[in-house]
Amino acid sequence: MSPNSLQIATLLYCFNADGKVLLMQRKRQPNQGLWSPPGGKLNQKQGESPHACAAREAGEELGIAAKPEDFMLTGIVSEKAYEGEQHWMMFLFKYKGYLLNLPPAHEEGHFDFFSFSQIENLNIPDTDRNFIWPLFRKHSKGFFAVECDCQLGNDFNWKMLQSNPATSNLDQYD
Repeated sequence: MSPNSLQIATLLYCFNADGKVLLMQRKRQPNQGLWSPPGGKLNQKQGESPHACAAREAGEELGIAAKPEDFMLTGIVSEKAYEGEQHWMMFLFKYKGYLLNLPPAHEEGHFDFFSFSQIENLNIPDTDRNFIWPLFRKHSKGFFAVECDCQLGNDFNWKMLQSNPATSNLDQYD
């Protein structure tokens, strides 16, 4: 893949009734062997919207019949030259429902539910541990937008573009 290419993807933050989040241990790159939220690449050739991509990926990876409106956009992350290979724009969505069961293993990985304290001890990408998870937790009822220049190796240069941590009780999902 050309370092000038842009990958657009969705990440799905899905919870069970106990407040544990679903993560996938990935079998493929990027982040092979690491735990991350399920999701996938947007179908740009068909003009797929990020919300439609979230619903499609929920069906393909989790086996749930979701509609685009079942997802709340909580963040946008733009990464320049991630792992020195490609640029990423990721739309982070919180699923408005609860997952009742653990999804079966998928060709891209297997799933498990974790509490936030358990996530701190998991093998997850450094960018997730140090930046994305703290931002998601702070903004799970609001919205954030960040960009990161990953060309500098491990010294990622993060820039907050928008931060609106909501304090509303309108969101029933903690």
